[in-house]
Amino acid sequence: QVQLQASGGGLVQAGGSLGLSCAASGSIDSIGLMSWYRQVPGNQREQVASITSGGRPWYRGSVAGRFTISRNNANYTVDLQMSSLIPDDTAVYYCNMVVNSYAYWGQGTLVTVSS
Repeated sequence: QVQLQASGGGLVQAGGSLGLSCAASGSIDSIGLMSWYRQVPGNQREQVASITSGGRPWYRGSVAGRFTISRNNANYTVDLQMSSLIPDDTAVYYCNMVVNSYAYWGQGTLVTVSS
């Protein structure tokens, strides 16, 4: 059994910064791609950033230059540092990890950016 626990999130003013973290626990042999997604009610969940096991990041165009994804393979964690936040970044953020070749989701954490 593998579980992902996300933390962070909250309310921040536009232009501010916020950090998210996600930790995997359980029976873990390997972790591949780690990602962050977000979802606004009524919209599809969209991928925001990802990072390979080798540390190569990818960013959605709208967050590139503002968000930074990082991972710690020893601790099975992935972080998302968000800066220069805008109201359009408001969403529930979910972490996703490919653990033992299966994709797992965290429980979601709300990020609200006020104008």
